[in-house]
Amino acid sequence: MALNAEQKALDMTALRELSVDELRTQLTTLREAQFRLRFRAATEDISADNPMRFRTMRRNIARIETVLRERTRA
Repeated sequence: MALNAEQKALDMTALRELSVDELRTQLTTLREAQFRLRFRAATEDISADNPMRFRTMRRNIARIETVLRERTRA
């Protein structure tokens, strides 16, 4: 399931349907994208891009980490 987690908020029910491996893959992808976005912001002007991408990516990472934490506790 390909999620466009960089641009829009993820649905928690969709995240809970994913396997642990898929969640970890999504988390890795999001963290890499977040790093690239931070690097671009530091080296060039990205104000033309959607400035809400920082918040959306940070919150999506938190959502995935929450689902992973739920799975380890259960």
